[in-house]
Amino acid sequence: MIRFEVDLGERRYPVVVAPDASEALEEKIKSLSPSGAAVVVDSTVRGLHLPRALEPLSRAGVERVNVIEIPAGEQAKTLDELGRVVSEMRAGGLDRKGLVLALGGGVTGDLTGFAAAVYLRGVNLVQVPTTLLSQVDSSLGGKTAVNLAAGKNLVGAFYQPRGVFASSEVLSTLSEAEFVNAFGEVVKYGLISEVALFESLERDPAPVLSRDPEALGQVVATCLRKKAALVEIDECEGGPRAVLNLGHTIGHAFEALTSYSRYRHGEAVALGLVYETRLAVRLGLADAGLEARVTRLLAALRLPLAPDPFDVDELLHFMRSDKKSVAGRLRFVLPREVGAVEIVDDVSLDDVRAVLQEKVEV
Repeated sequence: MIRFEVDLGERRYPVVVAPDASEALEEKIKSLSPSGAAVVVDSTVRGLHLPRALEPLSRAGVERVNVIEIPAGEQAKTLDELGRVVSEMRAGGLDRKGLVLALGGGVTGDLTGFAAAVYLRGVNLVQVPTTLLSQVDSSLGGKTAVNLAAGKNLVGAFYQPRGVFASSEVLSTLSEAEFVNAFGEVVKYGLISEVALFESLERDPAPVLSRDPEALGQVVATCLRKKAALVEIDECEGGPRAVLNLGHTIGHAFEALTSYSRYRHGEAVALGLVYETRLAVRLGLADAGLEARVTRLLAALRLPLAPDPFDVDELLHFMRSDKKSVAGRLRFVLPREVGAVEIVDDVSLDDVRAVLQEKVEV
């Protein structure tokens, strides 16, 4: 078991990474003494993991538990679905001493976290991520949101959970596509600062691709520790935490352009890493060798390197609508080398367009 805390003063909370984190989850539930609970879970995860997830609640003596099912996939992150979830929380009698448990991947965590933030002006939230993507990134840090047609995560709130409990045993149920999808975010962390992680994956990606529990546990812990350190010094992304958006300015645009139905989030981030590394090379921030290393590693991790044909102007429209843009100017986190990035907000549209128009060799 790997255990550490996100230190936000009185709002500090534990992060537990283990083969089975259910005992730690039970301890946390007991410490909160909730009057009742709402478990939000999607239609896929419900059949796979809900029975096991209910056991810590039962052992902790929580008698009133309302299970709220949401659709699987990014399409669930809508204002309509948010309204339905909070309405079901109310119908189930959840009060201010209640607990909301987000059981699932990043979509479930984002939607449930936002619902917990706005319901009764905030109720206790616990994240129980069941995908590798949510375990390495989205379950920690308090960023919650839903999408609009104009862009991804445009309506949301910063709302920290009371704990994050990641069990590696649940990862065995993921499809291959859903599993490798997470490595877009993992490579991001390597480029930001985790040189040892990046280089170990370059040397031998086989242990993580074969889902070795120890190897995966170390990857999850490395990413979450880095994110925790950034959240502790910049909770609301006003400064250093913004480096976590590497790959996301272009990645989010691909998701929005395709109505959140073509690319999984990690796949879109991988595409963003390819183009944003190429942009860094074009601007003289990085050398061509970095682009080669990034594309080789993404390919080795079975991630896409080139998108389906797309309209550059339409993609630029979604990039300008992104919440990270400032006064209509595009803001990028660009890699200088493995382990070092730079925030740049004066990139010309001509440079971005040129990069997007170049063919990516697969």
